[in-house]
Amino acid sequence: MALSPAATLEAVLFASGESMSKQRLAGMLGVSHDLLEAGLAELTKNLHGRGLALIDSGDEVELRTAPEAADIIRKLRESELSRDLGKAGLEALALILYKGGATRSEVDWVRGVNSTAAIRSLLMRGLIERCEDTSDRRRARYTATVDALAHLGIRTKEELPQFEEMQAAFATHEAAHVTEENS
Repeated sequence: MALSPAATLEAVLFASGESMSKQRLAGMLGVSHDLLEAGLAELTKNLHGRGLALIDSGDEVELRTAPEAADIIRKLRESELSRDLGKAGLEALALILYKGGATRSEVDWVRGVNSTAAIRSLLMRGLIERCEDTSDRRRARYTATVDALAHLGIRTKEELPQFEEMQAAFATHEAAHVTEENS
Protein backbone atom coordinates (compact mmCIF):
# COMPACT_ATOMS: atom_id res chain seq x y z
CA MET A 1 0.00 0.00 0.00
CA ALA A 2 1.51 3.32 -1.07
CA LEU A 3 1.50 6.30 1.28
CA SER A 4 -0.21 9.56 0.41
CA PRO A 5 2.12 12.49 -0.38
CA ALA A 6 1.33 14.05 3.02
CA ALA A 7 2.03 10.77 4.84
CA THR A 8 5.31 10.36 2.94
CA LEU A 9 6.36 13.90 3.91
CA GLU A 10 5.40 13.23 7.52
CA ALA A 11 7.51 10.05 7.57
CA VAL A 12 10.55 11.73 6.01
CA LEU A 13 10.41 14.77 8.30
CA PHE A 14 9.87 12.61 11.37
CA ALA A 15 12.78 10.32 10.46
CA SER A 16 15.15 13.22 9.75
CA GLY A 17 14.51 14.76 13.17
CA GLU A 18 15.58 18.18 11.91
CA SER A 19 14.59 20.84 9.44
CA MET A 20 14.94 20.06 5.75
CA SER A 21 15.08 22.42 2.81
CA LYS A 22 12.13 22.27 0.46
CA GLN A 23 14.56 21.92 -2.42
CA ARG A 24 16.13 18.83 -0.85
CA LEU A 25 12.72 17.34 -0.06
CA ALA A 26 11.44 17.88 -3.62
CA GLY A 27 14.60 16.30 -5.04
CA MET A 28 14.48 13.35 -2.66
CA LEU A 29 10.83 12.66 -3.45
CA GLY A 30 11.17 13.40 -7.17
CA VAL A 31 8.35 15.95 -7.21
CA SER A 32 7.94 19.52 -8.43
CA HIS A 33 7.96 22.49 -6.07
CA ASP A 34 4.19 22.95 -6.60
CA LEU A 35 3.45 19.29 -5.80
CA LEU A 36 5.65 19.54 -2.70
CA GLU A 37 3.77 22.64 -1.52
CA ALA A 38 0.44 20.84 -2.06
CA GLY A 39 1.69 17.89 0.02
CA LEU A 40 2.89 20.24 2.77
CA ALA A 41 -0.49 22.01 2.82
CA GLU A 42 -2.24 18.63 3.14
CA LEU A 43 0.14 17.59 5.94
CA THR A 44 -0.52 20.88 7.79
CA LYS A 45 -4.25 20.25 7.52
CA ASN A 46 -3.88 16.63 8.70
CA LEU A 47 -1.83 17.69 11.74
CA HIS A 48 -4.36 20.30 12.90
CA GLY A 49 -5.51 19.49 16.42
CA ARG A 50 -2.81 16.86 16.95
CA GLY A 51 0.41 16.82 18.97
CA LEU A 52 2.65 17.72 16.05
CA ALA A 53 2.79 20.78 13.82
CA LEU A 54 4.56 21.53 10.56
CA ILE A 55 6.88 24.52 10.92
CA ASP A 56 7.48 26.25 7.58
CA SER A 57 10.11 29.00 7.39
CA GLY A 58 9.64 29.47 3.65
CA ASP A 59 12.80 27.63 2.58
CA GLU A 60 12.79 24.87 5.19
CA VAL A 61 10.21 22.73 6.98
CA GLU A 62 10.32 20.71 10.17
CA LEU A 63 8.00 18.62 12.30
CA ARG A 64 7.77 19.95 15.85
CA THR A 65 5.47 19.57 18.79
CA ALA A 66 2.31 21.64 18.54
CA PRO A 67 2.48 25.03 20.29
CA GLU A 68 -0.50 23.98 22.43
CA ALA A 69 1.70 21.29 24.04
CA ALA A 70 4.39 23.79 25.10
CA ASP A 71 3.70 23.55 28.86
CA ILE A 72 3.91 19.77 29.07
CA ILE A 73 6.96 19.67 26.76
CA ARG A 74 8.71 22.23 28.99
CA LYS A 75 8.09 19.94 31.99
CA LEU A 76 9.50 16.98 30.06
CA ARG A 77 12.63 18.92 29.12
CA GLU A 78 13.15 20.14 32.66
CA SER A 79 12.89 16.53 33.82
CA GLU A 80 15.42 15.44 31.17
CA LEU A 81 17.85 18.18 32.12
CA SER A 82 17.76 17.22 35.79
CA ARG A 83 19.19 13.76 35.01
CA ASP A 84 22.84 12.90 34.44
CA LEU A 85 24.18 12.80 30.90
CA GLY A 86 24.45 9.02 31.00
CA LYS A 87 26.77 6.74 29.10
CA ALA A 88 25.28 7.49 25.66
CA GLY A 89 25.55 11.26 26.15
CA LEU A 90 29.12 11.03 27.41
CA GLU A 91 30.13 8.79 24.50
CA ALA A 92 28.61 11.16 21.95
CA LEU A 93 30.17 14.20 23.61
CA ALA A 94 33.59 12.53 23.78
CA LEU A 95 33.47 11.63 20.10
CA ILE A 96 32.45 15.17 19.13
CA LEU A 97 35.24 16.62 21.26
CA TYR A 98 37.98 14.24 20.13
CA LYS A 99 37.07 14.56 16.45
CA GLY A 100 36.67 18.33 16.66
CA GLY A 101 33.07 17.94 15.46
CA ALA A 102 31.02 15.09 14.03
CA THR A 103 27.82 14.39 12.13
CA ARG A 104 25.07 12.30 13.70
CA SER A 105 25.85 9.44 11.30
CA GLU A 106 29.52 9.50 12.38
CA VAL A 107 28.48 9.31 16.04
CA ASP A 108 26.03 6.50 15.19
CA TRP A 109 28.72 4.56 13.31
CA VAL A 110 31.29 4.76 16.11
CA ARG A 111 28.77 3.99 18.87
CA GLY A 112 27.05 1.29 16.81
CA VAL A 113 23.58 2.55 17.72
CA ASN A 114 21.25 5.43 16.92
CA SER A 115 22.48 8.51 18.79
CA THR A 116 19.58 10.87 18.12
CA ALA A 117 18.44 11.00 21.77
CA ALA A 118 21.98 11.52 23.08
CA ILE A 119 22.64 14.34 20.62
CA ARG A 120 19.28 15.92 21.41
CA SER A 121 20.09 15.85 25.13
CA LEU A 122 23.50 17.44 24.51
CA LEU A 123 21.90 20.15 22.35
CA MET A 124 19.24 20.88 24.97
CA ARG A 125 21.91 21.23 27.65
CA GLY A 126 23.95 23.59 25.46
CA LEU A 127 26.96 21.24 25.45
CA ILE A 128 27.05 20.99 21.66
CA GLU A 129 25.83 23.18 18.86
CA ARG A 130 24.65 22.40 15.38
CA CYS A 131 26.32 23.99 12.37
CA GLU A 132 26.47 23.37 8.65
CA ASP A 133 28.81 20.62 7.47
CA THR A 134 31.17 22.33 5.02
CA SER A 135 31.82 19.07 3.14
CA ASP A 136 28.08 18.43 2.60
CA ARG A 137 25.72 21.34 3.19
CA ARG A 138 22.73 18.97 3.40
CA ARG A 139 23.74 17.63 6.80
CA ALA A 140 24.56 19.07 10.18
CA ARG A 141 27.83 18.85 12.05
CA TYR A 142 27.89 19.07 15.82
CA THR A 143 30.66 20.83 17.72
CA ALA A 144 31.31 21.16 21.43
CA THR A 145 30.58 24.44 23.18
CA VAL A 146 32.55 26.25 25.86
CA ASP A 147 29.95 24.92 28.31
CA ALA A 148 30.99 21.36 27.41
CA LEU A 149 34.59 22.09 28.35
CA ALA A 150 33.47 23.74 31.59
CA HIS A 151 31.17 20.78 32.34
CA LEU A 152 34.17 18.46 32.02
CA GLY A 153 36.41 20.75 34.07
CA ILE A 154 38.92 21.47 31.29
CA ARG A 155 40.00 24.66 29.53
CA THR A 156 40.75 23.22 26.07
CA LYS A 157 39.95 19.96 24.33
CA GLU A 158 43.68 19.26 24.20
CA GLU A 159 43.45 18.61 27.96
CA LEU A 160 41.28 15.54 27.31
CA PRO A 161 42.97 12.22 28.21
CA GLN A 162 45.02 10.78 25.33
CA PHE A 163 43.88 13.62 23.05
CA GLU A 164 46.79 13.37 20.59
CA GLU A 165 46.54 9.58 20.35
CA MET A 166 42.78 9.76 19.67
CA GLN A 167 43.28 12.46 17.02
CA ALA A 168 45.88 10.28 15.31
CA ALA A 169 43.59 7.23 15.46
CA PHE A 170 40.71 9.17 13.89
CA ALA A 171 43.00 10.57 11.18
CA THR A 172 44.31 7.08 10.36
CA HIS A 173 40.78 5.65 10.23
CA GLU A 174 39.50 8.45 7.99
CA ALA A 175 42.50 8.13 5.64
CA ALA A 176 41.88 4.38 5.36
CA HIS A 177 38.19 5.01 4.69
CA VAL A 178 38.97 7.51 1.91
CA THR A 179 41.49 5.11 0.36
CA GLU A 180 38.91 2.30 0.54
CA GLU A 181 36.26 4.46 -1.17
CA ASN A 182 38.66 5.45 -3.97
CA SER A 183 39.68 1.87 -4.80
